[in-house]
Amino acid sequence: MTGKIFLVLEPASISYLVLLLALMSFSVEAKVRFHKWKLNYQTWAPDCVEANIISINGEYPGPTIRALEGDTVVVQLENLMPTENVVIHWHGIRQRGSPWDDGTASMSQCAINAGETYVYKFVVDRPGTYFYHGHYGLQRSAGLYGSLIVDAAGKEPFTYHGELSIVLNDWWHKSTYEQAVGLSSNPFVWVGEPQSLLIEGRGKYNCSATSKSCNATNTQCSPYILPVQPGNTYRLRIASVASLSALNFLIQGHKMTVVEADGHYVEPVEVDNLDVYSGESYSVLITANQDHSQNYWAGVNVRGRQPKTPTGVAVLNYLPNPSARLPAAAPPQSPLWNDYAYSRALAKKFVALKGYEELPPLQSHRQLILLNTQNKINGYTKWAINNISLLPPPTPYLAAMKYKIKGAYDTTPPPDVYTPRTYNISIPPPNPNAVEGNGVYVFKSNSVVDVILQNANTLTANNSEIHPWHLHGHAFWILGYGEGAFDPAKDTKNYNTENPPLRNTVPLFPYGWTALRFKADNPGVWAFHCHLEAHLFMGMGVMFAEGIEQVGRLPSAAMGCGLTKDKIH
Repeated sequence: MTGKIFLVLEPASISYLVLLLALMSFSVEAKVRFHKWKLNYQTWAPDCVEANIISINGEYPGPTIRALEGDTVVVQLENLMPTENVVIHWHGIRQRGSPWDDGTASMSQCAINAGETYVYKFVVDRPGTYFYHGHYGLQRSAGLYGSLIVDAAGKEPFTYHGELSIVLNDWWHKSTYEQAVGLSSNPFVWVGEPQSLLIEGRGKYNCSATSKSCNATNTQCSPYILPVQPGNTYRLRIASVASLSALNFLIQGHKMTVVEADGHYVEPVEVDNLDVYSGESYSVLITANQDHSQNYWAGVNVRGRQPKTPTGVAVLNYLPNPSARLPAAAPPQSPLWNDYAYSRALAKKFVALKGYEELPPLQSHRQLILLNTQNKINGYTKWAINNISLLPPPTPYLAAMKYKIKGAYDTTPPPDVYTPRTYNISIPPPNPNAVEGNGVYVFKSNSVVDVILQNANTLTANNSEIHPWHLHGHAFWILGYGEGAFDPAKDTKNYNTENPPLRNTVPLFPYGWTALRFKADNPGVWAFHCHLEAHLFMGMGVMFAEGIEQVGRLPSAAMGCGLTKDKIH
């Protein structure tokens, strides 16, 4: 790497303008990558069944953004949907100096109204595999997502001949509006398991099993093709935007070597299959070293929930074989869906690549222990953290805190630790009642924070679910995973502080805990939430804030809703 990249790692107090000037002064290579997007509804058949989706410029998935680390990405987004607001979250991009462009409605900005245009502008300061998606309602489930790839300015610690990229997703035939109504109903109406699993927006549903308009020959649902030259090694970038499912990806007859996770290098790990939780991204190396007269299935299966969805497939196409030559064998199957010991062991294999990644401070200044529970509020089913279900206010947190707008949100901080500490995580909550809230955890600038995520039984006996947690604006070190209730006196002694991986998304396994550490060094207000879309919709998240006094003047275009209306001039 050259000196121009390290400027992005200056203290977070540097203003956005100074940061851009520094990049321009020290790097003639940094560029502005401009994209002009039009969002609208469109009829599509991702799994051969026609559905209404949200498309970008008529494409599904959305266009791939590609940039070089240090570049500035500018996206001019015009919302042509006549009945719906929108925001776009740039998943994994830290938004240093541009917290208002994180793309979270009621958190970082006001939603973009129907007919309005908004310009996102941010620096991509780390190479890696990222993506973007809608962060308003259930728009990710409606198809609003795409890849965001940041190439390294210098040499990477691995080599390959070519590159491929896929995004994994789960798919329902009921619209997101039907799903949202069910989630918000009393009694609760669950949409059920997905009908299909998609690889790069393509799946295949059995048309004879539905009364909906379905065409098995529609090219929109033909298997996605991954072309390879025999003997060559490829970097395959994989991301998951799944709304519910923990997914497992594998390629028939081929091993994969994991080399990057969430934009950070890891020690190479060879695997037969890879768990990819919603919000995670990976780079794996694959070598086309099998019988070159054949093509091979790439497959994705459900993990962590009893599978009721067929394997999603793509085709690893050994050139010059025709891409239409489908493999004769059945699609590959993943490990048993509820083999959590396998999943935990696999997750623990990923550690930071020595000499390439920053190591964590040995001590923290503050510790949060966040209990994840399913609850009831006035008879409605919700998710809660330390018995508070997140209900974001009409006024975005960032503007409310920056301009000290009174009455915009609850200034009483949420509890750092759940009570009672003797809570039995192995049974449904004896008192299922929770409360709604919109308080904020405020951290001292540049302090070190530990977060312990504690899982528990849901409202249903003998049931605990996987929750992939995503932190906006930061990467965190994964210090450890454990089973049962977290014991601060004992479990902290087993933290991995020698080579923990840096990530932005991490799984919380059933009836267990996950320990994270991060630096509160990025001025702004940031969401930390379960990346399962229905769970966040039902309140499974918290808000973090730091260094608000260091945030520059907010763009007027990011405001104008709630109590910010008098701040736009």
